[in-house]
Amino acid sequence: MESLSGNFLISTPQMPDPRFQEQVIFLCAHNEEGAMGLVINNPNLEVTLREVLQGANLPVPEGELPPVYMGGPVEMDAGFILYSGEYYNSNALEVTPEIFLSRDSRLLDDISRGRGPAYYLFMLGYAGWGAGQLENELLDNSWLTVPGNFDILFKTPDEFKWKLAAHSFGIDIAVFGDVIGNA
Repeated sequence: MESLSGNFLISTPQMPDPRFQEQVIFLCAHNEEGAMGLVINNPNLEVTLREVLQGANLPVPEGELPPVYMGGPVEMDAGFILYSGEYYNSNALEVTPEIFLSRDSRLLDDISRGRGPAYYLFMLGYAGWGAGQLENELLDNSWLTVPGNFDILFKTPDEFKWKLAAHSFGIDIAVFGDVIGNA
């Protein structure tokens, strides 16, 4: 089985689970035991990064802060940081050479002090699949897989990520029908 780590999962109009409609997930791990990913276009309107930093007794940087994202329905009180690779953290998972994942609180401390990565997304929760579960959802046309894209991940406004991730591979996801296969 080829790993889909570093790819986007783009929910199709056939997605039966309303929690994932019009969502883009960046897959961070995928192997024979299952898969783990983070929803990258679902900002949490109830929690701000300012509140997270204050709750952790960390300084709050001046200016506008990025949103906190609902990374998925599993462990929704657990924080995850997806970030650009120019920042080094020994407690991180390299998803791709330019994108890393960490739960290390020192990373959040560095972000609060302006020493963090140039690009990051802070998530609460994650999306997870048991062995074979994601593969079955792919066969059911619930998801499309396309290679992950740094600019879509970190530089694209959330409301455009779903359509742009699909469009970057020539797919008009809004009219996606009963087509079988991956981009």
